[in-house]
Amino acid sequence: MLQSPEFAAAAVFSLRPFCPAVMADFGNFEWRRMISSPVEPAAKASSVKQADVGTTKKEGSCAVEKDLFNILKEKYGSNLQPFLSEKVTPVAGDITYENLGVKDSSLIQEMWADVDVVVNVAATTNFDERYDIALALNTFGAKNVLNFADKCVNIKLLLHISTAYVSGEKPGVIQETPYHLGKALNGAFGLDIKTEKKIIEERLKELSYDDKATDKSITLAMKDLGIERRNDSRALEREYAVVILRPTIITSTYKEPFPGWIEGIRTIDSLAVGYGKGQLSCFLGDPESIPADMVVNAMMATMAAHANQPSCEIIYHVGSSVSNPLKYKSIQKSGYDYFSRHPWINKDGKPIIVSEVKVLNSMLSFQRYFSLRYQLPLQGLEVVNSALCHAFNGTYTSLKRRTNFVLRLVELYKPYLFSKSFYDDMNTKKLRQLVRQNEVEAEMFYFDPKTIKWDVYFEHTHIPGAVKYVFK
Repeated sequence: MLQSPEFAAAAVFSLRPFCPAVMADFGNFEWRRMISSPVEPAAKASSVKQADVGTTKKEGSCAVEKDLFNILKEKYGSNLQPFLSEKVTPVAGDITYENLGVKDSSLIQEMWADVDVVVNVAATTNFDERYDIALALNTFGAKNVLNFADKCVNIKLLLHISTAYVSGEKPGVIQETPYHLGKALNGAFGLDIKTEKKIIEERLKELSYDDKATDKSITLAMKDLGIERRNDSRALEREYAVVILRPTIITSTYKEPFPGWIEGIRTIDSLAVGYGKGQLSCFLGDPESIPADMVVNAMMATMAAHANQPSCEIIYHVGSSVSNPLKYKSIQKSGYDYFSRHPWINKDGKPIIVSEVKVLNSMLSFQRYFSLRYQLPLQGLEVVNSALCHAFNGTYTSLKRRTNFVLRLVELYKPYLFSKSFYDDMNTKKLRQLVRQNEVEAEMFYFDPKTIKWDVYFEHTHIPGAVKYVFK
């Protein structure tokens, strides 16, 4: 059984095709990439606390209002809700609790009897998350999903959506192999999630004794603890298939349900927003990327391929670093071409004129650039401010805060922006070959990154999608 740190990187979306059981944070559910991070206190968990049919139906209705469902709305019209009701039964729950927080004993028994496939895809993906929140959701939450699957009497497959970046900052070719529980990314043994939980509890206890501690200072302290802990069993044989899918940075849809759909700002999108609004003077690194619908198609193919393979254990990388690498120079050119023709209009009604920006492909080049352009002038302003009796105190404080914020973000994103890893996808290639045996399915469930022309995709699909769905 692949019990590994990757089970510390997800929440839950359970699915039994054509059977009445869907477990999810339905109102907030979206396809997204997983970032390894930990558990959230009950008061702030992002899922519903108790089974509440009325609340769940309301949240389900809100989810259907998203643009993602437009094609189904056009097809089914007023019959969409009845159609969905026949296919899906949402159940409110909380993955930080045993049995996923479902309190109704008859309902949980029905679920254990009916569910035969569990797909685990939701988590906190905040790169700067509190350590206690991240551990509760992404570690113990995922463990609760695994325990839930064990209790399903007809279970055939558990598909866990992890992230390629569980490899950490290890350079070179990363194989599709497991990371075992208790082994840290630096090769040392002794990593224990119970110990991590105890460290969190002790730190929160210390903070509770500080009369000057505020919610903001506690949140910052727990974020810093997560960074600090980042730097510094025995397998259980199961009779159902366990598959781990490791996507890289997920971008907007390539084709379906329509090109360019995205929700929320991701790593690359934050750069697109900053560049289009004239707030970005450089691009960092060479990111790894894969469109969202290709990840979903790989998930569907995985379920079909392994649902009837008891005790199967396999890992798939879904990315492009080996077969079709993405370079930031392509993104930069696509961004410049797009925003030159379609400039963003600011709040004053004036178009933002963009220029070609510098591409920095190493942390050293970024540090040199940032020091010369921002930190040295800031130091000069500090001297002038002191000499003039703090006449520029407001300006200096604001610029220093913004400078520290950028440096913190770069430190957080560094493993992804400046990654020297290449994610081998031999297993994924074999899965694609299996899908290609049926021409109809091959056309429907496409996930070959070699078909993507990155400059065309970013200029005509991803950036327009980001402008439509992300820009505010």
